[in-house]
Amino acid sequence: MFSIKYANQNHSTHLQENEGVYYLTFRNLEQAGVVHGFSTRLGGVSKGHLSSMNLSFHRGDEPEAVMENHRRFAGAVGYEEKKLVFSDQVHTTKIHKVTEADCGKGIMRESDIIGIDGLVTNVPGIPLMTFYADCVPLFFYDSVKQVVALAHSGWRGTVARIGKVMIEYMTQEYGSKPSDIWCTIGPSICQKCYEISGDVAEEFKKKFTSEQYETIMQKTGADKYHLDLWKANQFILWEAGITKEHLDTTDICTCCNPEFLFSHRASHGMRGNLGAVIMLKEDSEKSEDYI
Repeated sequence: MFSIKYANQNHSTHLQENEGVYYLTFRNLEQAGVVHGFSTRLGGVSKGHLSSMNLSFHRGDEPEAVMENHRRFAGAVGYEEKKLVFSDQVHTTKIHKVTEADCGKGIMRESDIIGIDGLVTNVPGIPLMTFYADCVPLFFYDSVKQVVALAHSGWRGTVARIGKVMIEYMTQEYGSKPSDIWCTIGPSICQKCYEISGDVAEEFKKKFTSEQYETIMQKTGADKYHLDLWKANQFILWEAGITKEHLDTTDICTCCNPEFLFSHRASHGMRGNLGAVIMLKEDSEKSEDYI
């Protein structure tokens, strides 16, 4: 049996199990009734360093194994894997507005969604998926306009404030108000595990206030720093208008849990990919508690 190492005890991240598939959900999105999840390594059929729930077709895995993993994960969380829409992450802030015409792109057919780190839709029944192995997954749900979104935020995406870019996109395209949006900062690498060099630290120094920089950056040696991506994304989302009551931040680090979650740092690149998924229910109704 496995055990999870928690970075803190805020209890916003919950472990679920369904038919032997283990995945994570988040307090505020659970309460809103949004279909969502973050995969773990457990419950799939992949072998070796990809074992067992690798969700990527680009890590050298057998395609049949990846498809079976998607079938199992979809069955556990509650969506149709054949309707999935994948991102194509390159550490930018580009966002794609997903419609019915995109269903299956990346999993059932070739995708023209290229160079995209954010997916957003207001169409019920379309599951969006982005991929991870230490970077930060950002989940978004507008309870009034009924919009869901995912954004992939590594250090480059964080410096470029992809969380803010997504909120602005939702505002422009769907009429969302930041005060109506619920966000989750999902499992990713914690500060004590994330060592960066001075040139990366300098990029954050340029884009964050002195007080913020001192909070997110810890100097550990000559040209060595530890970066808190969780806190950096909190600052970004708060400044974009997300209320503190509407933001949950994970308490699970991917690098601290290499047997439970894929981590690029912990495995030195020998790993599969985790998946973040979110979807509006097809019979979605606005929850009065979230309006």
